[in-house]
Amino acid sequence: MRQSLTRVAWHVGVLALLAVVLYPIVWVAAATFKPSEAIVGSLHLLPTDPTFANYERVFEGVVGIGVGRFFWNSAVLAVLSVVGTVASSALAAYAFARLRFRGRTVLFGIMIATLLLPFHVLIIPQYIVFQNLDLVDTYVPLLAGKFLASEAFFVFLIVQFIRQLPRELDESAKIDGAGHWIVFWHIILPLCRPALITTAIFTFIWSWNDFFGPLIYLSTPDKYPLPLALQLFIDETTGSDFGALMAMSMLALVPVILFFLFFQRFLVEGVSTSGLKG
Repeated sequence: MRQSLTRVAWHVGVLALLAVVLYPIVWVAAATFKPSEAIVGSLHLLPTDPTFANYERVFEGVVGIGVGRFFWNSAVLAVLSVVGTVASSALAAYAFARLRFRGRTVLFGIMIATLLLPFHVLIIPQYIVFQNLDLVDTYVPLLAGKFLASEAFFVFLIVQFIRQLPRELDESAKIDGAGHWIVFWHIILPLCRPALITTAIFTFIWSWNDFFGPLIYLSTPDKYPLPLALQLFIDETTGSDFGALMAMSMLALVPVILFFLFFQRFLVEGVSTSGLKG
């Protein structure tokens, strides 16, 4: 009897916690079917008079730009960020984990130390550099660092994963005449798939949801990604279209959820099948 009560109490607690976590998503989803004037200050969670007008206004576009353009901009930034981060971080991690060169430990320590440096400290000098290069209002400032292994967290993640792989695999390949590129491409990368997929998932989500970077470097609405385009529905001088804002926010969640669900399967499979036995 006591175990049954404990089990019931545990399930009730988990369901209560789940309700708290999911409440914001449910609120946004419900708000997409409410008129704009019924969203702010309304005490009802579910719409009393559901309407699809908010989604219709989203697909009509804002400031003369179709919503598809904003989705395309976000997709370009997210995909290129994933490609750049995964490729550059894997190469840098292989160098730190497998190659022997002077100053390797010092350089690795400096890279790790950059994790302690707040991003806001670098905003002004980075902006000045890109402004002098006439690259402001382009995607270059948002993507350049991705292709230069500037994401120290992901480099560290992949380094730690590579260090767990037996060096005998590298040595066997080198005995057969393989160079560093063959070892990296045909041995290290396949075994690092869980770390690479983890990097891809987090990079995609962070890039897709990034608001601060585009806010600093982009000024042309036609180049806005989705997070920055959402502010176009808010006008402090006239009425703000909160209904369309909620509808577009809900649509912006769909690619992230699909991306995570798709790659999560490969992540779990990689973790469960990448064990190496001596």
